Amino acid sequence: MPPDNPKVTVLMPAYNAGKYIGEAISSVLSQTFTDFELLIINDGSTDNTLEVINSFHDRRIVVISQENKGVSAALNLGLEHARATYIARFDADDICLPDRLKVQYQFITNYPDYSIIGSAAEYMDADGHYIFTHHPEGHLNEEIQQLQYTICPFIHSSVFYKKDAVVKSGGYNEHAYTYEDHFLWVNLLRNEKACNLSQALIKVRLNPESVTIDEKWRTRKFRAIKYSTLKNRNITAAEGDKLYQIGGKQYSSKIKYGAYYALCGKKFLLNNYQPEKARTNMLRAILLHPLRLDNYLLYTVSYFPERFINWLHNLTQGKF
Repeated sequence: MPPDNPKVTVLMPAYNAGKYIGEAISSVLSQTFTDFELLIINDGSTDNTLEVINSFHDRRIVVISQENKGVSAALNLGLEHARATYIARFDADDICLPDRLKVQYQFITNYPDYSIIGSAAEYMDADGHYIFTHHPEGHLNEEIQQLQYTICPFIHSSVFYKKDAVVKSGGYNEHAYTYEDHFLWVNLLRNEKACNLSQALIKVRLNPESVTIDEKWRTRKFRAIKYSTLKNRNITAAEGDKLYQIGGKQYSSKIKYGAYYALCGKKFLLNNYQPEKARTNMLRAILLHPLRLDNYLLYTVSYFPERFINWLHNLTQGKF
């Protein structure tokens, strides 16, 4: 039987994550903070996800299976069944660093006026190779509150929050396709205090099989709906349906892998200057999508010195 009154619920939705979920689960079970339940919502997986989960024999693991309804529905179901006061969000293809739960639990209990605690994160490619360390745009609550609505203030799988605050805010909106977390934050932060720790507490895997792709690969219509709903803090069912329709058309393997290689190439060039690795990834993206001119631009720029690339990047305000 799982613990009756865990201090923390690690909430992990999983859909066809068999390739990575074993490593994700192991990283949670190896935490230095041990008073938690690992609540996994199996969102109708058709691969060996459930088999991998069941290969672990730890009383802290709780599994709930549902038919495939998407990540928002899985998270809302998890919030219903979570027994802890605090939720540590985590994705089935990421890795928790050993002190992640300890650091965030100590912070939120020492400073109870905070409701949301995020962190920096190390990003890796699909094979687990380090790419770069991402630091959020804002760390102090004042900085986060002043961010433009277009900027997502947290890395979702790094967030540690008070369950009641999220439930009272309505949970995850199931119409906000691929940005359910961002939509939650723009509503939640009106009444709650938050911060991002500068310490990297997780490793985020850039994964071509993920439902989320680089923003620049989304259509103009998709981006228009997304930012309009974020600005208004409201989304209709009709807008949600349109997002699903557009997103579904972009869920082909060719688009997903093209976006993945392009993003890896960009990060190796701009965030961790390794031009040869950048070019390798950009070439793969070009082969998949030879008509995207931005891929050729990044490939060409990779031959310039790092200082020039940084200057050009700042000059164009991150447009490439």
